[in-house]
Amino acid sequence: MKKSLGITVFTFLVATALGCQKQADPVEKGEHLVNILDCDTCHSPKMLNANGMPVLAQGGILVPDTTRRLSGHPAEAIYPTWSPEDAQRGSVTLASRLLTAWAGPWGVSFATNLTPDKATGLGEWTEEAFVQAMRTGKHQGQPNGRYILPPMPYYAYKHLTDNEVKAIWAYLQTLPAIENEVPTPIPPSTPTRQGN
Repeated sequence: MKKSLGITVFTFLVATALGCQKQADPVEKGEHLVNILDCDTCHSPKMLNANGMPVLAQGGILVPDTTRRLSGHPAEAIYPTWSPEDAQRGSVTLASRLLTAWAGPWGVSFATNLTPDKATGLGEWTEEAFVQAMRTGKHQGQPNGRYILPPMPYYAYKHLTDNEVKAIWAYLQTLPAIENEVPTPIPPSTPTRQGN
């Protein structure tokens, strides 16, 4: 009797202690995940030097422009195009110097504005739409929507839990809203015939 009472009290104390532990703050967890997943590499424009070339940090990392963090491909920035001739020269994809736009056999894709700007960013999205987009690879999580284009590795995010995706959403909602109308994807051009 004493032994079972002791086990019961011990179990109660452990359960109480675990229940009282502070749950991880979703915003902090989301910030950690955004940093680990390196969202800045594609969704943040890069700093350019006086010659218009990207600034490189130690180790050759492109330096993101923190004043436009996670705001996607700048509306006014140039972007690459791709053709079958590029494939013959060994290029599967081409990237803009800001590393926010890519061209390949799928056409031209642009990094989305992840800030909570209502007109041009995630401000018009819901948390549910964001989770669905990460789960299905469909823009705004719409079942009949277009696929999210390369190089976005949405398929890798299927391994994140719903709570982790929601934490990323929570963190993105704390960013300063940056108005930046990212261009819509450009479909591939019609292939040209070679020869007769």
